[in-house]
Amino acid sequence: MSQPAPLGRDPVHPRPPTPEPGGAPKPRSDLPARLFTASILVPGVLYVIALGGLYTLVAVVVFVLLAQREFYGLIEDKGAHPIVGFGLAGGAALPVVAYLGNEYHATMLMTATLLVVMLAQLGRREITESLASISGTFFGVFYVGWLLSHAVVLRQFHDQVVARYGTTSAEQLRVASDSGAFLLVYCLTVVVLCDAGAYFAGRAYGRHKLAPRISPGKTVEGAIGGVLMGTLGGLAMKSVFDLIWPELSAVLGYVAATIFGLLIAMVGIVGDLVESLLKRDAERKDAGALLPGMGGILDRVDAPLLGIPVTYYLMLLYVWLQVG
Repeated sequence: MSQPAPLGRDPVHPRPPTPEPGGAPKPRSDLPARLFTASILVPGVLYVIALGGLYTLVAVVVFVLLAQREFYGLIEDKGAHPIVGFGLAGGAALPVVAYLGNEYHATMLMTATLLVVMLAQLGRREITESLASISGTFFGVFYVGWLLSHAVVLRQFHDQVVARYGTTSAEQLRVASDSGAFLLVYCLTVVVLCDAGAYFAGRAYGRHKLAPRISPGKTVEGAIGGVLMGTLGGLAMKSVFDLIWPELSAVLGYVAATIFGLLIAMVGIVGDLVESLLKRDAERKDAGALLPGMGGILDRVDAPLLGIPVTYYLMLLYVWLQVG
């Protein structure tokens, strides 16, 4: 039995252990896993882009289904109950409609999907949280399905120009049948290298937080480094195409490639922050675990989700200005 401390003296409390030199151990870097995943993912994506047609369509549909399911997982973590089946069906159908038509037809399908989702909600036994269910289901269709369906129309950019301005204008503007392959690779190069540049610049020079409440690890210095690396990477990719496949990259001049690269990189950062906001709200580090070192599919396509549509509409504007 312990003896009471003598009167007039404070009891002795043991001191905490002396911390080891260097402080707490640093978290293990996921860079090797990221590089391994990229070494498999990047060649596969480039291959289906080069093939085009149904191969690109199937790949986009698969990405939509996987990313959209991860998105619904975030909503479910918040306690809502999206209509997963209808949502996935609508999201997967959007790239197919874009392939057979254009983004206008995809917009019509998205409107029809909203109507179907609302009708489906009316038929469910549980009507609590109907607002969250309908909103979450439809936002998944829009956020993943509709935005990513632009990868299909961007790959078919020649067909889109011909449909709007005719074959003669497409030839005068040097829009080749596979110019969309270059544009899609150019866009992905910008957003991927922007992400890599932000990662390394942030680790080396990051001092000022970019959005501390959303993503504490992102810094202003990292964002600047990412935009610069993304833009330079896009210009480098255009130079490679100019040397090997000049007929594909002739559709985009260097001045436009520089301006578009800056805009696409900045939009990609916004897309990354938006997904980080959704994950933080759901109290999740990653949307999924399918890709080692990268999280889920949604974690990988967060920047392209905005970068690809912006590239497509910038190119439509670019063509329109030249036609006019």
